[in-house]
Amino acid sequence: MNRLSHYFINGLIVLVPIAITYIVIATIFSIIEGLVESYIPLKFPGAGIALLLVVILVAGWITSTCTWASEKIINYFESIVDKIPVVKFIYSSVKRVSTMLFESKTMFSQVVLIPYPSPGMKTIGFLMPKPSKVIAPYLSKDEEYESVFLPWSLNMTSGFNVFIPKKDIIFTDISVEDAFQYILTAGGVMPGADIKKDLAKIQEMSARQNERKN
Repeated sequence: MNRLSHYFINGLIVLVPIAITYIVIATIFSIIEGLVESYIPLKFPGAGIALLLVVILVAGWITSTCTWASEKIINYFESIVDKIPVVKFIYSSVKRVSTMLFESKTMFSQVVLIPYPSPGMKTIGFLMPKPSKVIAPYLSKDEEYESVFLPWSLNMTSGFNVFIPKKDIIFTDISVEDAFQYILTAGGVMPGADIKKDLAKIQEMSARQNERKN
């Protein structure tokens, strides 16, 4: 039984990440294809994704080359949206978030350490855009402040922002990808760690324990 449980755990370690990745990608593709194909009935596999990519590229080309015409159309559309209270709030919020995500060069670009939750401790965070002119005067006139996002472990979609003096921030060379892995595994995968090597050690230790029990 010990050997079977060892095989079972190793099987989970190999298959669970593959299965979750496949399910997420397959679900996203099926949702997009279902939405697009419901309006334009194209039957070949991947038609929805292909059409969506074409629409995005065409929209990007129009707004980049025909600036005057596209701005007029967008301004006219936004003037109509501004007259609808709930729709106005949703549209403006989504537009701000999407603009920040796709155009900001400072969002999630730098991994930092800050003294949190107490002075002797350090927490990994992500440097965000600098405090705006509206917020900056309330922070300090003598010190430069930065905005840092602190995500929750195991869940990158939750967290909170803090404004902290720049002198208290440690700017690191840790890659964003390594920081994400560290946070999503609750510290199980340390930045710069050799995942394959660590996994091999865990499997070796597990095998030794099973041999001792047998």
